[in-house]
Amino acid sequence: MAEPHITVRDLTMAYGSFVLQHDLSFTVNRGDIFVIMGGSGCGKSTLLRHLIGLQRPAKGKVLYGDVSFWDCDEEARSLITKRFGILYQSGALWSSMTLAENITTVLEGQANLDPLLIGKIVSLKLSLVGLAGFGEYYPAEISGGMKKRAGLARAMALDPEILFFDEPSAGLDPISAHLLDDLILELRDSLGATVVIVTHELPSIFAIGNNSVFLDAESRTMLATGDPKKLLAECENPTVRSFLTRGEARAATMPGESAGTCLTA
Repeated sequence: MAEPHITVRDLTMAYGSFVLQHDLSFTVNRGDIFVIMGGSGCGKSTLLRHLIGLQRPAKGKVLYGDVSFWDCDEEARSLITKRFGILYQSGALWSSMTLAENITTVLEGQANLDPLLIGKIVSLKLSLVGLAGFGEYYPAEISGGMKKRAGLARAMALDPEILFFDEPSAGLDPISAHLLDDLILELRDSLGATVVIVTHELPSIFAIGNNSVFLDAESRTMLATGDPKKLLAECENPTVRSFLTRGEARAATMPGESAGTCLTA
């Protein structure tokens, strides 16, 4: 049975008196590749910041297991965030450091890790993302796709329980984006991690997402949650369908399968 890993209940996101999204309720199950999707300006990245502890909600709860993240003390929140690995949209690599040094900075603060072990871990993480032998390269010396992979190596340096990605395919050509999708699937399976991705890229959404939430900028709330492929096949909400039918993406569901939760207009 599905095991809830992250539960969002009645969440409202606001900047002062301006409400960006309200009444968000959804569940990310352990092992999901969960997609936060929607059009520009709907609050996808803001929702990610609420999940990783960078922005406090105006209302509602974010639970990790049975622990309410924003209701526990700072020490408890710190223990939860240590289970995270985060890949920001730009990769967020230090330009003055080599790829190996970028990963090393994450590991150096950990107790009981001697330099020799750190070096082995760095080599392993770079190998896992297809960058073996590139440890001494600087970010300016590699391609955009390689930077994303290096950022992913750093995000998983401490073997996180949950990986958060903000627009991982942004700025990549279709082939590099496809290879990154394949890598995310492989890492999810090998690490046993839960993955939460902010994206509006349909190829990635359908290729790797098995659960999702759709945020709508106009109504300022969620319009659907569930497997994106099933939502494409069965959801009748016109806003959701318009978003999911851009391009050539199509999907079919097996008889008896549910589309998840879809609110019709």
